Amino acid sequence: QNDGQDLDGWFSRGQRSDRAPAHPNLNLTKQPLPWSEQYKGKANLHVFEDWCGGAVRHLRKNLHFPLFPHTRTTVKKLAVSPKWKNYGLRIFGYIHPFKDADFQFSVASDDNSEFWLSSDDSPSNSRLAAFVGKLGTEWTAPGEFTKFSSQVSKPLRLMSSRRYYFELLHKQDDRGSDHVEVGWRVFLPSLKFEVIDSSCISLYTDESSLKMNHVEHIPQTLASHSGSYLWEAQQDEHGADMLKPDPRDTFFLTPSIEASRVENVLVPCAYSPTYVVKDFPIARYQGLQFVYLSFVYPNDFTRLTHMETENKCFYRESPLYLEKFGFYKYMKMDEEEEDPRQRAFLFLSPDNFLEDEEEEEEEGVDSPEPTDPLPEAKEKSFGPVPGAKGKETPPGEEDELGLLASSKHGGALSLQPHLSAPIFGGKARTPGPSKAGAAREDKKPRKAQEKVYVTRLQPGKRKAPAQEPVFPGIFLYPKPLKKVHLRSRTPQKHPIASSKLRAIPGRRSPCLLSLGTEGLFSRETHEDTTPAPGRTVATTDYNSSEATRSEGTRVTSFLKMSETTASQQEEGKGQEEEEEEEEEEVSDYSYETGELQQSWLEDSINWQRTFSVSSVDFELLRSDWNDLRCNVSGNLQLSESEVVDVVAQYMEKLNEKNGGIYTLLRIVNVEKRRDTARGNRYLLELELAERGQRTVRLSEYVYVLLHQGKQDDSAEANPEGPALGATEPQPSAWSILYGKPILCRPLRLSWKQDVMVHFVVPVKNQARWVQQFISDMARLYAATKDANFNVILVDFDSDDMDVEKALRDAQLPRYQYLRRTGNFERSAGLQAGVDTVEDGHSIVFLCDLHIHFPPNILDSIRKHCVEGKLAYAPIVMRLSCGSSPREPNGYWEVNGFGLFGIYKSDFDRVGGMNTEEFRDRWGGEDWELLDRVLQSGLEVERLRLRNFYHYYHSKRGMWNARSKKPPKD
Repeated sequence: QNDGQDLDGWFSRGQRSDRAPAHPNLNLTKQPLPWSEQYKGKANLHVFEDWCGGAVRHLRKNLHFPLFPHTRTTVKKLAVSPKWKNYGLRIFGYIHPFKDADFQFSVASDDNSEFWLSSDDSPSNSRLAAFVGKLGTEWTAPGEFTKFSSQVSKPLRLMSSRRYYFELLHKQDDRGSDHVEVGWRVFLPSLKFEVIDSSCISLYTDESSLKMNHVEHIPQTLASHSGSYLWEAQQDEHGADMLKPDPRDTFFLTPSIEASRVENVLVPCAYSPTYVVKDFPIARYQGLQFVYLSFVYPNDFTRLTHMETENKCFYRESPLYLEKFGFYKYMKMDEEEEDPRQRAFLFLSPDNFLEDEEEEEEEGVDSPEPTDPLPEAKEKSFGPVPGAKGKETPPGEEDELGLLASSKHGGALSLQPHLSAPIFGGKARTPGPSKAGAAREDKKPRKAQEKVYVTRLQPGKRKAPAQEPVFPGIFLYPKPLKKVHLRSRTPQKHPIASSKLRAIPGRRSPCLLSLGTEGLFSRETHEDTTPAPGRTVATTDYNSSEATRSEGTRVTSFLKMSETTASQQEEGKGQEEEEEEEEEEVSDYSYETGELQQSWLEDSINWQRTFSVSSVDFELLRSDWNDLRCNVSGNLQLSESEVVDVVAQYMEKLNEKNGGIYTLLRIVNVEKRRDTARGNRYLLELELAERGQRTVRLSEYVYVLLHQGKQDDSAEANPEGPALGATEPQPSAWSILYGKPILCRPLRLSWKQDVMVHFVVPVKNQARWVQQFISDMARLYAATKDANFNVILVDFDSDDMDVEKALRDAQLPRYQYLRRTGNFERSAGLQAGVDTVEDGHSIVFLCDLHIHFPPNILDSIRKHCVEGKLAYAPIVMRLSCGSSPREPNGYWEVNGFGLFGIYKSDFDRVGGMNTEEFRDRWGGEDWELLDRVLQSGLEVERLRLRNFYHYYHSKRGMWNARSKKPPKD
C-alpha cells in the first residue's frame, strides 16, 4: 500500500481546511519563465525591511510587498538567518527531488513562516503545505521541525525528473533569534528532517541585471498576490474614526456654483488680521510660535482617539497625574447608605462586652488621635476586669469556626458601627491626675471605605488553656473595664515573627487586628502613672508564650510603650531575646501564616458605588495656539451655534441677490481663523440645491468684521480703511455700523479652483518609493480627472531605476524630470524644481517622497493658498512601524513644515530655499523657510488633513548613506 499520495490529487481533493480554491480572476503567473541549468544551486531572495510584526499577514500589509522589495539577492540553501529585526523574506525558486519518492516537508522559524509548494513548475498552482503560526506569537527553535502540527506537510509524491515551484514567506519582529529553514525527508519511519541544500534548489529567474522597478518577472501566486483571499481575510477592523467616510473627502467632485452667482453677495471689506507679523523681527526657528490653528465644523474626526490609550496628552492633566489619580476628579461619588450587614465585625469574648452600646455609637473611632471625651465619659476610668481570672469557655459554646457564639451572650456579639482600618494605629494621652485613664477619642468623621475582615483560627488551636479565655480582652472603644490577670498562653507552632509586630519604645506601634493567631488588636495607653512592682512590659506579639511571663503579672490591653519606665524596658529586653530565639526556628515558608498574612492585603470592592458627573467639553479648554506638545489631538472644533448664525446670514444675502433659488442641503465644512481684535475669517463650504434640481458646491471666504461703536452711538471709522490699496474700492457705508459685527467679503482673499499645482520632490536611489509616488500620482489623476497638476522629480543620480522611464510610462497629465549630479541635497533639489516653474501665479507644493495623498489633496491645497495672503502647511500623520493607510496607527507631525504649499511669486519674494546653509544636511530648512514666510506678511494655514499619511521608513539605504560591511561569522 502506498502511504503517500500524488501532489495533484492531494490539492484537488482539498484536504486542508485553510486552503481556498483558485481565483480565476487573479492575474496569477501561470506560464513559468525560461529556465537554465545555470540557475541551480541558488534560490531568489527578496527582503522587505522596516516593517514590524511577527506574522506573515503583517508582511502582506507591507506597501511594497510583493513587487518592490528593499533588496533582491539570492540564497544557496533554505536556511537563512540575517541577524536583523523587523523584516520579511520571500524566498522562491524550484525544488529538484533527488529521487522518486513520497516526501514530507517541514518549516521552522522565528517568528512565523509559510511554505507553499506547487504541483508542477507553475507558480499559479502553489498551495500552502506547512506553516508556523498565524498570530505572530508562535516560533520555534532552529531545527525544531515538529513543535506544531502545522509545521509538517502531508506525504507528497515527487518525481526526480520534474521541478516544483516553491515559495517561502518569513516574518521577523524585533525580538528573538531570527531564522527560517525548510527541511524534508523521505516518508519512512525514524528518518529525520534535513535542510534543503543547494543541490536540490534553483533560481526562478536571474535578477542580477534588472533594475528595481522592473517587476514583470516576479511571480504572482496566491501566497503573494494582493487580490488573494489572504488579504481580505486577514484585514483587521481598525478603530480610527478618520477611516469612516466624510463628505469632505469627495466634495470636490460636486460641480461648483457659477462665479457670477456669488459676486457682490457681500459688501467688500479690508482683510488685515492682527496676528500677521509682517516686518516683525523673528529669531531663528521662532516662527513656530506665530502659527495658529484653525477651527473646523462639523467634526472631522482627526483626533486620534485610537492612540489615546498610550498618549493622553489631549487632556490637560499631566501623564504623571493621570497615572496616579486617573480621571476621578471629574467624578463625585454618591453618598453611601450605611448597611449594618456590610460593617466590619469582630468576634470577641462575650464577657468583655458592655451593655451600653449606645454610647459607643455616639463616639467616633475613625481617627486614632485623642480629643476631649464626652461629658458622660469623663467620670469613667479604665481598670482591670474582675471575674475574668481563671474563667473557662465551655466546649459547648464554640461554633463550627471555633468562635464563641453563646446563646445567652448573643446580644453582645453586635456589629460595631463605623469600624474602619485607620483605627489600627492608636495613641492616647497620659491621663491627668483628676481624670486618670479618661477616654479620649477623635470624633472627626471619615468616609473611608468599609472593609470586612474575616479571620479564622489555625487548626489545633481552637481551645485555650483552661485557666484563660480563648480571646483576651480586645477593646475598640474606651469603656470602663475591670482589671484582669492574663495568664501565659500555650506556645503555637507557627508564630508570626515578633520583629514585625513588636512595639518600638518611643514610637507609635501599629495595632493589629487578630483572633489569637495574628496578634492582639489593642490600643496604646497607660493604665497607671506608677507601675506595680514586678510588672513586665508585654509586646504586641501574643502568639508567643513570652507575651506574659507569670500569672501575677497584670497587663491591660491599653499600653503606651513610650511612657514605660526604664526598668520595665530592661525587663522586657530579656523576654524579647528569648522570643527571637524561638522565632528563628520558625520556617519562613509557613503555609498557614502566609495565607493569613495575605488575607490582610485583600481589598473589599463596593460594586454598588455610584457617582455623579457633569458634561465636560474638553474642546473648550483648547486654544488656537500651535500646540507642539500633543500629537494625537485633532483639529479644533467650532461650535454649531456660531456656524449656523454665520451660514444663515450668508444664505439670506445669497438668496436676496439671486431671487431665492438656493436651498441649503448640508453644511459640509466650515473653517474659522480667529482674530478677537478685528474679526474672524471663515471658509464656508455648503452643498446647495439650485432651483430644487441641480446640486452645486459653494466654497467661499467670508469675514465677520468687528466694530466697536462709541458710547454716544456715533459712527466709528473703519479701522481697516487705511490698509486698502489705492486701486481697490473703498468700503461702503454698509460696513460702518454701530458696535455690531458685519458679514463681508474679505478683499483679495479668494481662491482659484483651477490653478496649476506643481509637486516638487527630490529623490535619490529610492526605487520602490519613487515608483510608489508615481503610482499614487497616477491614481490621483484617475480619481479626480484633474489635469491641472504637474509632477517635478529632481533626481540625484539614481542608479537603481530609470526614473524618467517610470514617469514616461505612468498615466500622468504632465511631468518634469531634472537630473542632478552629486550628493543628495534637499534644499537644492527643491529650489531647482521650483526654478523650472515659469508661471508665478501657480502653486508649488514642496513635497516628500514617502507620502500617501487623499483624493482631495489638490482641492485642499488650492483652497488654502491665496497669492499674497495665505500659504498652506497641512499636518501629516506619521504612520508607525507596521501601520498602513487602512490601519493608521501613528501620530500627527505637529512640528514638521516640510510639506508646504505656496504661490510661486510668494516663494520667490521670500527668497526661496536656503541652499547655502543647508547644503550638506537637511532638517531645519522647513522651519527656516517658515520664519521668512511669516516675516513677509503671509499667513500660514495649519490644519490636520484627513487621510494624509507619511509612510514609516528607516534611513537605511537612503540618500547618501553608506552600508558597513557585515561582520564575519
